[in-house]
Amino acid sequence: MRQILGATATLIGTVIGAGLLAIPYVISQAGFWTGVMDILIIGAILTIIHLYLGEITLRTKGFHQLTGYAEKYLGKKGKHIMLLTMMFGVYGALVAYLIGEGLALSAIFGMSPVFWTIIFFIITAVLIYYGLRAVTESETTIVPAMIVIVIIMAVFSIVKLDLAHFDGFNLGKVLVPYGIIFFGFLGTAAIPEMREELVNNEKKLKKAILLGMLIPMAVYLVFTFIVLGVTGASTTQVSTIGLGIFIGEHMVILGNLFAVFAMATCFLTLSLAIKEMYIYDYRLNKNLAWAITSVIPIMIYFIVRDFAGFGDVIGITGGLAGGLTGILVILMAWKSKRLGNRKPEYSITKNKVLGIVLMLVFIIGMAYEVIRIISLI
Repeated sequence: MRQILGATATLIGTVIGAGLLAIPYVISQAGFWTGVMDILIIGAILTIIHLYLGEITLRTKGFHQLTGYAEKYLGKKGKHIMLLTMMFGVYGALVAYLIGEGLALSAIFGMSPVFWTIIFFIITAVLIYYGLRAVTESETTIVPAMIVIVIIMAVFSIVKLDLAHFDGFNLGKVLVPYGIIFFGFLGTAAIPEMREELVNNEKKLKKAILLGMLIPMAVYLVFTFIVLGVTGASTTQVSTIGLGIFIGEHMVILGNLFAVFAMATCFLTLSLAIKEMYIYDYRLNKNLAWAITSVIPIMIYFIVRDFAGFGDVIGITGGLAGGLTGILVILMAWKSKRLGNRKPEYSITKNKVLGIVLMLVFIIGMAYEVIRIISLI
């Protein structure tokens, strides 16, 4: 039981992060019911992708990260494409978390966001150095704390809800929240780690993936309902900041404490994933892998912090890196059914029509993000 709880917490901790804080803002731009539809559809799509990837790990002997599975089933070119995609996606996410952690901790304790980003970086670098056990133990504590905080926030906010804010369905704006919501559900980097955590109990992986996706979906719906119900059109890019303005000082502390927990779990899991990629799939020394994992995000942070918006980083990362990762996972899943060297504990029926439809969705989403980026330049 402890194994499955730990594995589920790993996925939840990877999924619920900076995306959650930005989702209410983009949904306020698209319309509440448009956003609800996006959460349900994109959540279902990413659940399928994670189940595909879970099956890939179970069909393969030994432990790898995404690049290792890509090499086995898509060849050297597939490995290189996955490496670039994973580096862009993971490092983009880590930079977003560094920005967000600095803002959230500054809102709670004062002082400069840069100061708190550095403190957060130091603490997480130590946890990443000690590896899977330290990260897993931190997540099994932090994830329940996040869920409790969401419940408390809902209680405090219920008297401030305005039902007039729960309107708006515009099919023409269905892609507006796409990149950020996609980012909010993307947890592919956690699946190989879950496979490691469930050694000798692999039959529980499917259940852990389903739980690890259904719980974030529920949290996103409740959190969006709370934030939009209170702040409406005044929703801020980092939603807990605007919520605090409307509710009061106690919500500033509670909301941003939730933000700190949510982003910390994602930061830890993604950092561990890319560290393991360097160790397992590129045979780097553990200390060198840790150094590259830790130093690159903080360097990028100091380069982009003055001109990169929190929401822009998340949307671009989710729409582009997430979409390409999804396409690669589908292709690997198809190949693994023929080339796998281990009997999996579960198997998803090969459905080429579904796979092609999902890949088209990812391509459309990627094209939309490219057009959006060009329009911002």
